Amino acid sequence: MISIIIPTLNEADHIGNCIQRLVLGRLEIVEIIVVDASPTDHTRMIAESLGATVFAVPKVSRAFQMNFGARKASGNILYFVHADVLPPVTYAADIMQAVHEGFAAGRFRFRFASGKMMLKLNAWFTRFDRLWTSGGDETLFVKKDVFDRCNGYDEKYVIMEEYDLIKRIRISERFRIIPKDVVVSARKYDQNSWWKVQRANFTAFRLFSRGEDPSVIRQTYHSMIRHPKDSR
Repeated sequence: MISIIIPTLNEADHIGNCIQRLVLGRLEIVEIIVVDASPTDHTRMIAESLGATVFAVPKVSRAFQMNFGARKASGNILYFVHADVLPPVTYAADIMQAVHEGFAAGRFRFRFASGKMMLKLNAWFTRFDRLWTSGGDETLFVKKDVFDRCNGYDEKYVIMEEYDLIKRIRISERFRIIPKDVVVSARKYDQNSWWKVQRANFTAFRLFSRGEDPSVIRQTYHSMIRHPKDSR
């Protein structure tokens, strides 16, 4: 069984489309869990109306929220999805096939919901199997026993939490890049130039690679761009 876990904070504008896409591709072996930290908007109401199991939590932290969802999950495969991402309709079958082939974890490629040339360039790089081309936007599936052995997400990572987990998984497990695209919102680029976002991303990854304190990485990253999730 695949348990889909979606951490949310004020995602009323996106959660409906995300769940509707997940429902299109779901098999009878899929459950959808939303772990919501939204204080005011209608994220929970929308998610529940579409059949998701919703848990309200007081802590605004993706790592915490995803660990919480993993503890509530019934499936032997966990699939972590951001609310502003649309997986391919075949996602469930694709994940099951990858696990059948012996991969313990993996991700999809991505493309932005935008026709801008430079964003197409970003998307092109996600076909390559490198840590710096991975992250939360591509979504992440992992067998639950592997996730548990890795002790899940390290909650000290207030940013770069997916990179840290993927790095630890890949030490001992096979990791699959499924050659299909998830569609990612380009909202970060609505308020920032392409160059400004790339510079911030590069800086954050460099600090992560050097082992810098996650709070410092987050503070540095958010000082460099205007981000739609600055409250995180």
